[in-house]
Amino acid sequence: MTVDHAPPDISTPPHAPAPPAGPALEKVVPLGSRGSRLRSVPRWLRRTVGPVTLLVLWQVLSASGVLSPGTLASPGTVARAGADLIGDGTLPSAMGISLQRVAVGLLIGGAAGIVLALASGLSRLGEDLIDATVQMLRTVPWVGLIPLFIIWLGIGEAPKVALIALGVAFHLYLNVYAGIRGVDAQLVEAGQALGLGRWGLVRHVVLPGALPGAMTGLRYSLATAWLALVFGESINADAGIGFLMNQAREFFRTDVIVVCLVVYAFLGLLADAVVRTLERLLLQWRPTFTGQ
Repeated sequence: MTVDHAPPDISTPPHAPAPPAGPALEKVVPLGSRGSRLRSVPRWLRRTVGPVTLLVLWQVLSASGVLSPGTLASPGTVARAGADLIGDGTLPSAMGISLQRVAVGLLIGGAAGIVLALASGLSRLGEDLIDATVQMLRTVPWVGLIPLFIIWLGIGEAPKVALIALGVAFHLYLNVYAGIRGVDAQLVEAGQALGLGRWGLVRHVVLPGALPGAMTGLRYSLATAWLALVFGESINADAGIGFLMNQAREFFRTDVIVVCLVVYAFLGLLADAVVRTLERLLLQWRPTFTGQ
């Protein structure tokens, strides 16, 4: 009689030791999600925290008497002065005249700066003839040229516009020139290998590569234009925001002075927003880091 015995199961030893317990796992939180609560707040609201805090501090100091009205008017007084200037048409008229001066100076100075930068950046001969002269003039404080502008151009609109144009031209020249010379040489070689001629390279390789620098120069130029406007409108001006500030200084009207400064800041912020919009439209091909 034959008895069949099943083969022993060796897959699991009867006295096999239990597998060792692994280390406790801890949930990893990405760095980018640690500030998610703050990022859930609308961005426009986050950007107003600083100005609102400054405004509240200003009001508290004025109400407590730390800031006397003769030193700095309270926010309420400034708001009433601004409403009065808007109501009688004084402030809108002054803004229109100042904007016209900035626009003309920016157009003249921008055209001159870009043309000189193109001539100097695209040609070694142009660089030899232009760059040294521009760099020398750039070191001269352009505000110190006001007396010469008055002698040469009189006391009308010309010296004010010339002062703005001069400040704008230097910023655009430096940034456009640096942008042209900063174009990757391998891109130029690739364009030549594809059969592009000189002007084809300039149009399709050099100018697009220099565009980021040009936009940066435009932002600096706009800031300089408003600064030059403040100095320019101190030259026997009979209209404009600077004229209102000079009148307010003579009568110790700190509220009107603050209103004019707020208008300068608002116009500068608006101009910077326009340039940012242009950057987003013209530089869509360039990926950039926007913060985390």
